[in-house]
Amino acid sequence: MAPAAGALAARPARGAPIFRKIAILLAIGLIWEGYGRWLNDDLIFPTLLQTLHSFAGGTVSGVIPRRAGYSLMILLQGYAIGIVLAMLLAGLAATTRIGADLLDLLCALLNPLPAIALLPLALMWFGLGNGSLVFVLVHSVIWPMALNVHSGFRAVSPTLRMVGHNYGLRGWRHTAAILVPAAFPSLLAGLKIGWAFAWRTLIAAELVFGVSSGSGGLGWFIYERKNQLDIGSVFAGLLGVILIGLIVEGVLFRWVENRTVRRWGMQTT
Repeated sequence: MAPAAGALAARPARGAPIFRKIAILLAIGLIWEGYGRWLNDDLIFPTLLQTLHSFAGGTVSGVIPRRAGYSLMILLQGYAIGIVLAMLLAGLAATTRIGADLLDLLCALLNPLPAIALLPLALMWFGLGNGSLVFVLVHSVIWPMALNVHSGFRAVSPTLRMVGHNYGLRGWRHTAAILVPAAFPSLLAGLKIGWAFAWRTLIAAELVFGVSSGSGGLGWFIYERKNQLDIGSVFAGLLGVILIGLIVEGVLFRWVENRTVRRWGMQTT
């Protein structure tokens, strides 16, 4: 019993990482507040308290939630289309040699191309509307998602593949019933990477072309407040971008991960 008790005592507490992260955030907040007070220039670097005051004001008035909701609505459209196209490409690559060559070639050509660089072309092709933003979002999602899913498919063991074949599964049925569940950790990683790329791309696009494309999202909110020299609200908008990213990454994707790959024993840490 003693060794077991010692092992339990040596095991770190489950909530210890949370407290460490909270302590780090508090330290960053103190440094932020101290530097802002030392600089004493609201037009360059507002203090944390000023930023939180602007964020609270924008939230209570409904401006920040409304802008964030608009950005998320556009993002979900491009994100969903990009995921569907990526899954189709990865499935085609998993079932045919031509599909694999096509995916490798397209990823080599288009994956290094920044999505925001396509926005001028998108504006000419789709006009000054949300279609341009959706187009660049699809580009930012499809390639990292397709690469992760394809890598996951290729990592599936030959034994598992043969099990599917023995049950008469071929083509898309084999992909859906065997490859997708087995490669789910890679699929989830692709979803997370695609989300991060899409969120950054959307904010950057709204900062540059937000008003001309009819966008009223967080990116355009930041740009408007910068022109009005309301730097506290600029930092509040940036804080909103960070908080949405933290919620999606640390809550939504973590929840899915805990109830899928960790529960299934595909991931232990």
